[in-house]
Amino acid sequence: QVQLVESGGGLVQPGGSLRLSCAAPGYIFKIYTMGWYRQAPGKQRDLVADITKGDNTNYHDSVKGRFTISRDNAKNMVYLQMNSLKPEDTAVYYCNAFDPNFRRVGIPSDYWGQGTQVIVSS
Repeated sequence: QVQLVESGGGLVQPGGSLRLSCAAPGYIFKIYTMGWYRQAPGKQRDLVADITKGDNTNYHDSVKGRFTISRDNAKNMVYLQMNSLKPEDTAVYYCNAFDPNFRRVGIPSDYWGQGTQVIVSS
């Protein structure tokens, strides 16, 4: 069972910042695209940002310019730096890993963390 372990969630005021971290096994990290999804109560789980092993990034429009995804290949860690947080960013954030070659041909390969709660409120 592959484990992705997230940390860094919490309560923050609007306009504040948080950094989420996710640790992944080395053999996953070397191949897989890593990403962050979020799910608010009553809503579907949506992609926030992802980053390939070649450091190509992709962001949801709602977080562009505010969130930054990065990966540390030496530590097998992926991070999500969240700045200028808004109440609508409140959600459970999930770390995700997938093999882009498998996804391209429709073969499931996703791994998920357990989720970390982010609450943006005054």
